[in-house]
Amino acid sequence: MAKKIKEEDFDFYYKNNGQDIEEQETKKKRTEREKRIKSKRQESNFDTEDETVIQMTNKNNLKKEDIRRKKEQRNKRKKEKRIRRIKIVIEIIIFLGAIAGSSIFAMTSPIFNIKDIKVSNNQIVSSEEIISLSELKSEENIFKFNKNITKDKIKENAYIDTIKIHRKLPSTLEIEVTEREPKFSVEHLGKYAYISTQGYILEISEDSKGLVIIQGVTTEEEDVVAGKRLNNHDLVALETVIKIMYIIKENNLEGKVNTIDISDKNDYILYMSEEKKRIHLGDNSNLGNKMLYAISIMEKEKNNEGDIYVNGDLNNKFRSYFRQKV
Repeated sequence: MAKKIKEEDFDFYYKNNGQDIEEQETKKKRTEREKRIKSKRQESNFDTEDETVIQMTNKNNLKKEDIRRKKEQRNKRKKEKRIRRIKIVIEIIIFLGAIAGSSIFAMTSPIFNIKDIKVSNNQIVSSEEIISLSELKSEENIFKFNKNITKDKIKENAYIDTIKIHRKLPSTLEIEVTEREPKFSVEHLGKYAYISTQGYILEISEDSKGLVIIQGVTTEEEDVVAGKRLNNHDLVALETVIKIMYIIKENNLEGKVNTIDISDKNDYILYMSEEKKRIHLGDNSNLGNKMLYAISIMEKEKNNEGDIYVNGDLNNKFRSYFRQKV
């Protein structure tokens, strides 16, 4: 039989334990609330971590996709380059094959045999001689000869300066030449060597052809051969001779000078047989002025034979003069 709790005992229990019960309840509720908050925090942290993981995963996936795409692009470019190279090689092979075929055709077909050889710009050397020197023949293939070798053969004639050879397909050749002109002559072993303004020896002849004779050259006799040039000493003197002849032409005396003596570079001497006078010009300085003085003296001494001296420094108290031949 249960023991009956007295009212005063309940009052006592409540007074002693009721407060503890309330505190326990409050503590319990606080604990539960803290658990709930902690649980929510954990859930929130889990969500944040999940989102971070997702973001990193997405980023890695994008990076992998970018790498894959770039790799595909590189492979595509490599493939395109290979295709282009193959195409170029094929085109080159086709091109070379076409050239080879065309060359074989050009070298063997009678269509390209020489039918006509023309020579142009020649006045001194005949066309027949130039063609003969070239050794080119009719019915020879127009592509089979070497231009440089042919030019060298034609240049065996000292009058020929430059040569151009044109192939006029299918069967015509044109040889275009420029010639050296004889402007002076040099006495050589009782004969005369014709000289161009560049100092080339063009021909050895019996007469001077009315050309101005240059006396006093130092070129060795064995070197006075058609096709060769005067030595350096004579070439320098020739430059002065050309200047003198230009001044003579300007003063309307061309054709009156017969010889020019270059043996002394400090005294170039002109001889005019018609005037019966020799002009001593001195060195190659102030040539124009010296010729003016010489012409003035020639006019004064027109009927007298002798020497005109303008071979000093006309700007420094030197006076030109005439010495009559006794």
